[in-house]
Amino acid sequence: MLLHLVSFKYKDDVDGATRAQHRQRLAGLKGLDGVIDLKVGEDVVRSPRSYDTGLSITFPDRAALEAYQTNDRHVAVVQFASALCAHVVAVDFEI
Repeated sequence: MLLHLVSFKYKDDVDGATRAQHRQRLAGLKGLDGVIDLKVGEDVVRSPRSYDTGLSITFPDRAALEAYQTNDRHVAVVQFASALCAHVVAVDFEI
């Protein structure tokens, strides 16, 4: 299996409602083919090194991750986030 982790740092001018909308759109990806498990949440620690939103998705294999990356629903969420985020980091590893 493969774990896909993404952290989002929003631009300073992005309000709470828009941040919540982004998390809701991310959560809506749970039903996509190949997604075994999906969790999304707001950072609660708020340390200087914290990002604002975290996403974890478990896939059965790399092929499922690659199909997810090009899925139209995922691409739409990426496009929405691109206007909101100052920085995004990701890591994918086998579990």
